[in-house]
Amino acid sequence: MSPDPPEPAPEPEPAPEPDGAPVRPVCVLVGPPGAGKTSTGVLLAEALGVPFRDTDADIEQAAGKPIPEIFVDHGEPHFRTLERAAVAGALVTCPGVVALGGGAVLADPTRAALAGHRVVFLSVELPDAVRRVGLGQGRPLLSVNPRATLKHQLDLRRPLYQRVANLTVVTDGRTPAEVAAEILGALPGLRQDYGS
Repeated sequence: MSPDPPEPAPEPEPAPEPDGAPVRPVCVLVGPPGAGKTSTGVLLAEALGVPFRDTDADIEQAAGKPIPEIFVDHGEPHFRTLERAAVAGALVTCPGVVALGGGAVLADPTRAALAGHRVVFLSVELPDAVRRVGLGQGRPLLSVNPRATLKHQLDLRRPLYQRVANLTVVTDGRTPAEVAAEILGALPGLRQDYGS
């Protein structure tokens, strides 16, 4: 019998900026596994001189174990609870670029929380996604028939990514640097407000 799953952290209150305004991410990246959210997010944050935050890393830190172990020990529903808490926290405490896990948009509260944020959907088609994620190593939802599972995820989630996004950037056949450059050029005021 597995130990009781750790309780998710309570939803944090927005941290105020020095001027009293609540903290908000500069930009939130969404998309399927293999879209390049982390690699692009790191480059985008560096270009803007702001922090980068990956909510999957937040989940692992809070749980004290890697995501595959969370799935095995406690199941997907518990992981999704931790994920909702991590996203809610990042949206009110991170003043930089935030990358969400591929399935985060499945939760109604998460989609509602993304309203009013700069959200970029990093789109990738199946051939590039498969090439980038491999055959599911370290990705619990892709452990059985990864190609078919990834295709199903792409088909199911694409409308949700599109619904929450202000901007869609195609990543197929492109480097993270090229994708980050397009985001910088496409979001009004992003470079003027944060970059050099």
